[in-house]
Parts: sequence; C-alpha cells; structure tokens
Amino acid sequence: MFRNMKKILLVLCVLALCAGALAEGYVPRIVALKGPTAMGLVKLMKDDEAAGSYAFTIAAAVDEVTPMLVKGEADIACVPANLASVLYNNTEGQVQVLAVNTLGVLYIVEKGESVQSVADLKGRTIYASGKGATPEYALNFILSQNGIDPEQDVTIEWKSEHAECLTALMASEAGVALLPQPFVTTALMKAEGLRVALDLNAAWDALGVDSTLITGVAVARRDFAEAHADALNAFLDAYRASVEYVNANTDDAAKLVGEYEIVPEQVAAKALPACNITFIEGAEMQAKLEGYLQVLLDANPKAVGGKLPEAVSGELSPTKSVTERSFPVASDNLHLSQQN
Repeated sequence: MFRNMKKILLVLCVLALCAGALAEGYVPRIVALKGPTAMGLVKLMKDDEAAGSYAFTIAAAVDEVTPMLVKGEADIACVPANLASVLYNNTEGQVQVLAVNTLGVLYIVEKGESVQSVADLKGRTIYASGKGATPEYALNFILSQNGIDPEQDVTIEWKSEHAECLTALMASEAGVALLPQPFVTTALMKAEGLRVALDLNAAWDALGVDSTLITGVAVARRDFAEAHADALNAFLDAYRASVEYVNANTDDAAKLVGEYEIVPEQVAAKALPACNITFIEGAEMQAKLEGYLQVLLDANPKAVGGKLPEAVSGELSPTKSVTERSFPVASDNLHLSQQN
C-alpha cells in the first residue's frame, strides 16, 4: 500500500510540474479593434516581436472580436466600453474589464468659426453616424445636459458612414458634423476650411457629472484570469508602459501605428494626441465606467446588454483599488498584487 501511495504521489508531482510548465509557457492571445483602442498596444507589440510572449491580432470590425472571446479563441481584447457590459451579461460574468484604454474620441467639426460652445449647436443641423449606438447616446446626453432638446432644438441627420457625414457637411452652409478620431484628422487633411469646433470628451467633463465619456476598454475572459494570473499581471504592467510610451512619443508611436496598419502613419501623427489613449484601472476605472454605463442604460438598456453588470459592486471590474488587482471568482481566491 505504501509503495502504491508513493507511485500516486510521484504521478501527482509530475502532473503538477507539467501543469506549471504549461502555465509558464502559455502565450496569451490578444485581439484589438483597429482604431484608437489598439493604438496604446503598439509599443508592446513591437517590443514583443522577438520574444513572442503574446499573440496579437488586429481586427477590422467588432463582429470579429466578439466570437473570438466567446469561443475562447482570444484571452484579452480591446473593445468598445458598452460591449464589455453586453459580453458580461451575455456570458454570465465570464468576461471582465481590466482597464479603460480610450476616453472620448468624438468631435464636432464645422466650416467656419460659428460654434464655440455646446450652446451654439441649438438650431443647427448635425450630420452624424452611429444612430442607435453610443455616438447617439453621447451626443443626446451632452445636448440635454446643456438644455438642448435633441428632438426639438436641433436637426440630427443620421448617415450610415463617416464619409457621408463629411460629404453632407461640405455641401452645407451651416451644418456641423459629429465625427470620431482618427477620421476627424483624415477629414481635416482632405477638406479645406474645416476645423474642430468641440471636443465631446471635454464637453462631457465640463458637465461636472459623476461619469466620463469612454470609448474603449481592455477585457479578459475569467477562466484565463484564473488560470494565468501572473501572465495577466505582467501583461497589464507592460500595457501601461506601452500606453505611456505612445502618449509621450507621438512621432515614433505613429510609425508603429502605421507599421501595424491600424491607421496610416501620417494620420496617426496628427490624430494620436486627440485619441485620448489612456490606461485607467482600479477604483478610478470603476467609478468612470459605472457612471458612463449608467448613462447608456438610461438612454437604451440594450446598449449595455439589458442591465448594468454587477460591476457596480466590483464584479464587472476586476480591480478593487488602484494598487490592487483582483479578479472575483466563485471562490473569491484570486488576488493579484500590482508591481510598481
């Protein structure tokens, strides 16, 4: 019996060692949506080319990203903020937020100098795309908070594409357009006489409300977070450093953005400072994301998957404080300490 017990222990030790080796050699699969939400990754992507510690994919459309997460083909993804809520609800908490990576990227563009404040939009025609999505809800929220009825005080003409908005704007005498970066930069480079009149990110912050305009977040599958806590923690530290590099080295970062075909280098060089790329985790992330999702919920519950995630109590956000990362699981036993 003793001899059998020794054999069993030996087998268990071997299995434990194999499992440890597998965990250490695991290559996290990271997918980012082409555009601002992917830009903060480029330094990390470049630095990792030789080591191959991560497998990166740049997706052209959000429809490519969602099934990759749901099917377990991606471990970490950079996605629109409201999609994180939808995924959380649809997967019963199996997708969780790691960090806010992009703040607001929406701008009001006009010909001339007539729009100096949100109040100046009253009575105007606004060309926009994104009806039934976050651009509509963000625009309506800012207008309403400034005493402008989106249905009565302005005319919003919804287009199917950003390019259509630009075409309509150029043919209009007094219209304005709601456009996102980096398309704003592309438009300014192509059409003479255009200028950025309003930054909706700044306009939202000026309201003094308990929320912030958020474009993108980084999320992870819960099972990945549980199984590879050290790898995830290392990734988050490297991601933060990459974002800091991108924000501090615009020209060099723009070359990398162009190299990875996120947007052309010449566009990135001008657009990066206006893309509001960031890395916010912890309590600050939780507060900002909570407030933003509440605005979307009030506008259209479907935008967040029918209800607010239990994020408000820390479930959507894996972070409990700025200096502590923890990913809630059934046993509540996974804890990550951030390394400074």
